[in-house]
Parts: sequence; structure tokens; C-alpha cells
Amino acid sequence: MDIEIFPHRVLGSDTTEKLLSDLESLEDVRRTVIQGPRFPKGEATLPPQYRERRVINVNGENVVLQVKTARIFIELTMESTIDEIRKICEKYIPFGFDINQDRSHYIRKQKTVTDRIKYGNKELPDELVGMTDQYSTFDDHVKIIKKDD
Repeated sequence: MDIEIFPHRVLGSDTTEKLLSDLESLEDVRRTVIQGPRFPKGEATLPPQYRERRVINVNGENVVLQVKTARIFIELTMESTIDEIRKICEKYIPFGFDINQDRSHYIRKQKTVTDRIKYGNKELPDELVGMTDQYSTFDDHVKIIKKDD
């Protein structure tokens, strides 16, 4: 099952880093996708304290944050995990959020024409299906965070 976390405000880099670390530490979370507007191109000219595009650390993995976090999609196997996710969100998103379960799939699960164009006829691992952006290179926008087995 997939859920959508929809904060009532766009999240900053620090909040995103803490929230994703706690969400990714949950055993039942299979995949997490963040969505939002890209950071402005002129951000590099801002003083460092105002820059949001930076490297964040999620469970020991460095990830370049390239978008403002407006939505978070999470793939789960058990509905009971939603209660744990709600507690984490209450900790980091005090201004409010919604957790939506309206759709059975927020993250694509089947290979599409876009995937075939991007990767060719190669066998695509399940965790990469639905992670393509036809306008960018794969390495720029997807970071796979391995869980300890």
C-alpha cells in the first residue's frame, strides 16, 4: 500500500532531513519519494544560511536535496505502520499535515514506455520502477538508501 504525507507548508532542508531519517528507519517502509518544486537556479548566489539545496544525511547516506519537500510518498506493507508515521510527522511537522490513503498506488509499480526509453530492454529492479524522470539523468534524481539486513 502507498500513502501520501501532505504537509500544510513546504518543508525546509533541516526538517526534511530529520523527517526522512526517522521515516526510513521504520522497518516496514519499502520506498520513499519526495516531490515538490525545484530550488531556484539563482540559489547558489545566496548567503550560505539561506541556501536550501544541500546534501542531507538520511540514515547514514548522503543525499543531494534538489526540491523543496511538498509531498512525501511512502510504500508500506502493513497499515499499522501509519500510526508510527503519524507520530513521526507530529514531531517534525507541528504546523499540520494530512496522511492520505485515497489511492492504492501513489508510486508506480509497473514498467512503462518511459522506463523502456530511459533504460532500454535491461531488467529493471523493482525498487527503481516509478523513479524515472524523462527530463533528467537518473543519477541526478534518485538515491537508493540501503536498509541493514
